Amino acid sequence: MIQVTRLNGTKLHLNALLIETVEETPDTIITLTTGRKFIVVENSSDVIRAIRHYLRSIGVLAAVTGPADPQSEGATS
Repeated sequence: MIQVTRLNGTKLHLNALLIETVEETPDTIITLTTGRKFIVVENSSDVIRAIRHYLRSIGVLAAVTGPADPQSEGATS
């Protein structure tokens, strides 16, 4: 699960495995595979970073991509 914030300030936890799309128009809209949509205050990069962190924490991302790429995670040297 990832935590996001609705426009009214309430926190929401979404199942990251059900997220189909994340788009900025300019608000960030998360669409689930069920068709439900959520508008959140986080930008798309933050949402994607949270999804990648969650997938890595359950071992899914490491199995698919190998070691984490520091550049894609926004790390600085």
